[in-house]
Amino acid sequence: MAQTVTECLASGTDSVNLISDVNTNGKKSGYAGGTTDKDGNAVAGTWTQAEINAVVQRNVDHLEIILEYAPVDSDDDTPDVKGAASSKKTTHVAAVTTGKKYITDNS
Repeated sequence: MAQTVTECLASGTDSVNLISDVNTNGKKSGYAGGTTDKDGNAVAGTWTQAEINAVVQRNVDHLEIILEYAPVDSDDDTPDVKGAASSKKTTHVAAVTTGKKYITDNS
């Protein structure tokens, strides 16, 4: 059974969350090697900025691939994410923009 547009977009939710958290918390993000101290305060991890940027880039790439899903012909059951209403893709498109800006700003 083919996936729906909603299911395809749901598969990108982790990438959206990662990009958002890294953008907000930088090196303190748990997605970027950050941890918490005994008092529960966020502490920067040991990842380099290049490593963090690479993780963000991989997740931007993942979202861009999902956003390009489209059937090639009438027999193709690939969900038409590319042609879906933009309102369904708002958070994913915004995460791609945010991720690219984060990398540019931190290179």
